[in-house]
Amino acid sequence: MSEALFRIDNLKVAYPHSETQQLQWAVDDVSLTLNRGERLGLVGESGCGKSTLGRAAMRLLPTSTHIEGKVTFEGKSVFDFTPVELRHFRGEAVALIFQDPMTRLDPLMTIGDHCTETLKAHQPHLSQRQAKETAIATLEAVKIPASRWSQYPHEFSGGMRQRVAIALALLLNPKLIVADEPTTSLDVTVAAQILQELTRLCRDRDMALLLISHDLALVGEYCDRIGVMYRGKLVEIGASQSVFRNPQHEYTRSLLQAALHLQAANGHDVVGHRQYQLPIPNSQFPILRVTDLKQHYSLESNFIERLFQGKNQTIKAVDGVSLELYQGEILGLVGESGCGKSTLSRTILQLIRPTAGKVELQGTDITALSKARLRSYRRQMQMIFQDPHACLNPAMTVGQSIADPLLIHHLADATSAKKQVLQMLERVGLTPATEYYERYPSALSGGQQQRVAIARALITHPKLIICDEPVSMLDASVQAQVLDLMLELKREFDLTYLFITHDLWVAKFLCDRIAVMNAGQIVEIGPTQEIFHYPKHAYTQTLLQAAPLLAKT
Repeated sequence: MSEALFRIDNLKVAYPHSETQQLQWAVDDVSLTLNRGERLGLVGESGCGKSTLGRAAMRLLPTSTHIEGKVTFEGKSVFDFTPVELRHFRGEAVALIFQDPMTRLDPLMTIGDHCTETLKAHQPHLSQRQAKETAIATLEAVKIPASRWSQYPHEFSGGMRQRVAIALALLLNPKLIVADEPTTSLDVTVAAQILQELTRLCRDRDMALLLISHDLALVGEYCDRIGVMYRGKLVEIGASQSVFRNPQHEYTRSLLQAALHLQAANGHDVVGHRQYQLPIPNSQFPILRVTDLKQHYSLESNFIERLFQGKNQTIKAVDGVSLELYQGEILGLVGESGCGKSTLSRTILQLIRPTAGKVELQGTDITALSKARLRSYRRQMQMIFQDPHACLNPAMTVGQSIADPLLIHHLADATSAKKQVLQMLERVGLTPATEYYERYPSALSGGQQQRVAIARALITHPKLIICDEPVSMLDASVQAQVLDLMLELKREFDLTYLFITHDLWVAKFLCDRIAVMNAGQIVEIGPTQEIFHYPKHAYTQTLLQAAPLLAKT
């Protein structure tokens, strides 16, 4: 039998610690092999050691990290590579795709510069023209048009930045790709396209894939084998279908049950939390009404483009959107990355002023308000972001972060604010509240950070909560806990949610109605079950066909 392409033997990893502390293993005695052309999925909850394993295998951890065991690539010890060998190993032999693309992209470099720099660093014989042609072909394979070659990372949506990061990994045709949550910020259609492309490359070029993910359905559809990690250990590994049909470890069973809980849900009725009828249009005044809302951006052209085209290019991020949202309703907003979902949410909140159109909150057109008057309305609308770590100040304790909105809006003094914060921490399941009150975000898991973000959004008792991919970075078991919590809080505080997601099964589980967005426009809107069972628009049908399933519902 031929030598395995990639092999990990009895790997143990512990992060830097003080001399008085006992070693805490983030990765604890893990062994696995990966052959040429094979696709292995690695799943488990946040903090279980999946990403640490991937980074340790590529020697990307701090030098003070304590590592035991062996990692070999094509029979050679990775830990013994010289600096020159290590440089060729990273990129040419093995490429890593990170979860957060902004850790890979330089904000001062254009997308084109990123690509040509990567190519010429490893293939200096290429001319500028050859490098550009290769780069454009790779970018177009991940649905980034050549017209965006000269743009910067901040001009792309989160999902489009991730597509760029994936393109950078593919540029050098590596033998192994380590993909750490590569599709977290991608919609189902683009995720399917990317993984189909990776699958094709594995087959055609005998390339291996180590896919680290919390999406069980995704891993099951695209990987030959699955490894399940729990508290630093590899507790189960086997053929994908075998693990799904007959899971051996209790933790694997709990992950599958949590994922199936979301996919099996038939709207609210399955879990019994629809306590009201869908509002009939015009039977009550909508809490939010958006009318012909537009958000257009102009791209600055260079001299040559202005000479031949005569004007700047305009991106219509939101192009004439109209919708209504009623008290107590959950409206899901789905669509591919870059379609305008997040721009729409920020325009509704007036974080960016619209190019045209109106946003009415409880009958008041907030687009016409002064900054002073708008501030008082803002407390009625709050937002829960995709990445809780990015929206929490690392220098502030949990208690300070949650109390901040109360103090900004002069709703409480310091004593009263602390009392309200402790009550809210209890309510979102962070107990004992006094302990969490003094912690910093860095001391919390991803799920705990998102609970803090939810508590912060609720502390001013808003009427409307805009949720922008609030569970997309969480594993299946934590996803289910956070979604159940959001439904409980909705009933308790009489909340209305505008829920933005690219995960159709989350939308099906949670939402009363779904609006489908494509190229800045709402192409279809209707009750959840109608959208899922009788989709009218071709784009909606494409989205549903691309969504991976653990089991047919």
